[in-house]
Amino acid sequence: MLRSRRLAVVLTLEERKEQEALEKMGEARKQFEAQQAQIDNLNRYQQEYRDQIRHNQQGVVPVARLQAWQAFIAQLDQVLRQQQKQLDVLEGRLEECRRQWQQAWERRRGMEKYIETCRRQEQREQDLKEQKLADEAAGRAFARRRG
Repeated sequence: MLRSRRLAVVLTLEERKEQEALEKMGEARKQFEAQQAQIDNLNRYQQEYRDQIRHNQQGVVPVARLQAWQAFIAQLDQVLRQQQKQLDVLEGRLEECRRQWQQAWERRRGMEKYIETCRRQEQREQDLKEQKLADEAAGRAFARRRG
């Protein structure tokens, strides 16, 4: 069996690994984007809440209500910091998945190039073999005509 055909099995495995890495990267991207959307929503909510506090502070506001608002804003800040830490973790995971996919892509692409090189070499060898057979046949025919 030709080397290029034997290597097709290896290429199939590399393609499968690349596809798996691509799927993992897609899942990591989804998680990252969902976390980013959650942070964006929390930031919007916090801004709306602050705007509402400013609007309600037009008149006299009891100290207890003001303290409750400030405590709630502080809780939102804490939640946002935690969410940002989680986003940073997810971003690291996404980058790692992207790196793994890139490596898998390069391995698959390298295998494709190697197989193509093998095919060209096999074709050159086949062409030389056919040329040798043709030359030998021509030599025998020439020898018969002379002899």
